[in-house]
Amino acid sequence: MERIHGWPEGSPWIRQAAAALPRDRFAPDRLWQWDGHAYRPVNRETDPGQWAELIYGDPYEAAVTQVINGRATSSLSCESVVADMLGCLDLLPGHHVLELGTGTGRNAALVAHRAGPGRVVSIETDPDLAEQARQRLKKTRADVHVVVGDGTGGWPPGAPFDRVISTYAVETVPWAWVEQTRPGGRIVTPWGHLGLVALTVAEEGDAASGHVQGLAQFMPARGSGGGPSGDFSRVRAGREPEHERHARLGLSPLHTDWHLRFALRVLLPDVHIASSTDRDGTNVWLNDSASSWAAFYAQDDGTVLVCEGGPRRLAAELEQAWNWWTTAGEPGLYEWGMTVTRERQWMWVGEESASVRVAAGGSGHRRR
Repeated sequence: MERIHGWPEGSPWIRQAAAALPRDRFAPDRLWQWDGHAYRPVNRETDPGQWAELIYGDPYEAAVTQVINGRATSSLSCESVVADMLGCLDLLPGHHVLELGTGTGRNAALVAHRAGPGRVVSIETDPDLAEQARQRLKKTRADVHVVVGDGTGGWPPGAPFDRVISTYAVETVPWAWVEQTRPGGRIVTPWGHLGLVALTVAEEGDAASGHVQGLAQFMPARGSGGGPSGDFSRVRAGREPEHERHARLGLSPLHTDWHLRFALRVLLPDVHIASSTDRDGTNVWLNDSASSWAAFYAQDDGTVLVCEGGPRRLAAELEQAWNWWTTAGEPGLYEWGMTVTRERQWMWVGEESASVRVAAGGSGHRRR
């Protein structure tokens, strides 16, 4: 998708809507900033400069608006991803739109600016957030119908919709979203906490498919458990490695190559991968959020110490998936696509009819 200074070139209305509905009008008086250990509050009244910096300082950073039990649960999404998602939506005046995840209400207001009054339904699971969003939308004269509920089931009373957009990440695209979208309509959602997909509903209404449109790191649906984001320290729980070996591995792509990282997210959907670099090289940590873990520690002699624990051999699974990606020609992020039917969903590489299919939301990979 071509952009001018970060704005989708084919959808000039997005920049106009963003200017008419600035982020600060939808931000609460208390925001939250990560200090490296925990979220600390930043209040508009006592620290207006930092408050404004969190909203406008970096178009590639979200502004956290709610923290529960130490975890960020709602935010003003970063402006660049908001623009990308709205560009992917291919929204026209008069379209009937369902939004999942009202949050602050700002994204719904942007959609309504384009679709028109009374054309947008937005679902929010948190009653307090829903009421706050209603008040902000009212103040900005955005005619959006906000309802409290579980977005997984869509909104049957308003179906069919021309467009469906989710502001939170899902592992499996709910069939209700497809079922409630008109044939030829479009669904845009973050998937797998890493990719952004745009799906078009088939004329028969029996499937939806489309390509990955870019990277997008969004919060998961409330109550979903957060997907494969298990904590390495918790999974390892101080246990000594059950297997150790030294190897010569070039691990830097695991830290820098997002095409590889996305492929591994598809091929190993239940494995969380974290990485960092130090003077010895790249270090990588894996865990399955349950009981298995692996770590690759760069050594000063150029080798890597591989440690593993638990019933699975995650290091071997990583190497196998990486080899698959290499053998497949190292497909890039935008070469991946997704198809959703009532029974299942899967990823594919290249064209939908291509011979390579990969299970999405399950485990492992396979060829058709």
